[in-house]
Amino acid sequence: MSYFVTGAAGFIGSNLCDALLARGEQVVGYDNFSTGMPEFLSEAGLATKFSLIDGDLLDTTKLTDAMRGADVVFHFAANADVRFGLQHPRRDLEQNTIATFNVLEAMRANGVKTIAFSSTGSVYGEAAVIPTPEDAPFPIQTSLYAASKVAGEALISSYAEGFGMRALIFRFVSILGERYTHGHVFDFYQRLKADPTKLTILGDGKQRKSYLHVADCVSALLLALEKTSGKVALFNLGTDEYCQVTDSASWIAERMGVAPRFEFTGGDRGWVGDTPFIFLDTRRIGALGWSPALGIRAGVERTVDWLAANEWVFEKRT
Repeated sequence: MSYFVTGAAGFIGSNLCDALLARGEQVVGYDNFSTGMPEFLSEAGLATKFSLIDGDLLDTTKLTDAMRGADVVFHFAANADVRFGLQHPRRDLEQNTIATFNVLEAMRANGVKTIAFSSTGSVYGEAAVIPTPEDAPFPIQTSLYAASKVAGEALISSYAEGFGMRALIFRFVSILGERYTHGHVFDFYQRLKADPTKLTILGDGKQRKSYLHVADCVSALLLALEKTSGKVALFNLGTDEYCQVTDSASWIAERMGVAPRFEFTGGDRGWVGDTPFIFLDTRRIGALGWSPALGIRAGVERTVDWLAANEWVFEKRT
C-alpha cells in the first residue's frame, strides 16, 4: 500500500508517518512547512520507503502530480489556529476548506478511493449532550476553524457518495504528546519558563476539556482504517475523562517543579469560539477494540517532558 500524508511534517502527521513506516508501508509526505518542522521527519527521512514533497495544497498541479500512485490519503494539513481565527478569516477558508476540495479533486484525478480526514470535536460547538456522540445535532458554529472543518466533512461525504470513494472522518479532542508545538501546554510551559511565579489563564480556568495522547490517536486511525468499510465512517477520538484547565495547569507546574500563582482573565471561556466543555463519546471506536493507553494527566506530563527536552521548538515556532 502507498499512503499520501498531507501535513506530514506536523505534529500528528509526522507521528503517523513514523507509524506507517514502522509497518513497512510506502509513504509520501506532502507539506509546505508553514507550521510543520523538517526535524520531525528526521527518522522518516532515513527510510527507503519514504519520500517528502515540499508543496502547498493550493498548488493543484503539484498536488495532483505528487499524489499519483497513492492508495490512501491521510489529510491532516490544516490551519489549526482557533483562538486567532478572527484576525485572518480567509486562512481557514483557504487552508482548510479549499485545501480539502483540492485534495479530493487530486484523488479523483488519480483514482484514489480512500481518504482519512482529521476533523475536530469543535464541530459540536456547545453540545447539548455530554459526552457527545457522533450523531449529535450540529449547533450554530462559533469558530471559523470548526465551520471550515464542517465544510470539509460535507465535501468529503459528498465525494464519497458521488464518486464512489471511501471516507473515514475523525473528530478529535485536543491531541498531546511528542512533537506538540501548539496549544495550552505549549503556551503554559513557555510562560512558566519566563516567569515561574505566576501563570495567567484565559477565562476562569473552569473550562472542562478532554485530551488524547498522539500515540493513542495514531493507533485509533490505523485500527479504523483496517476494520471499517462502507462509504463514510465517522469516529470521535478522545479519552473517557476530562479535566479543568486549572487541573492541567497544576500538573504542568508540578512537572516543571514550580509553584505559580494563577491569575484569570475572567469569563467562562478564553476567546470567541472557545467551547467551555468538550467531552466526546468514544464508544464507536471502542467497539472496534481500541482504548487509549494513556490518561489525560499522563499525556500532559509526557508533553511537558518532551518540551523540556526539546526547547528548540520554542525558538523555531517564534
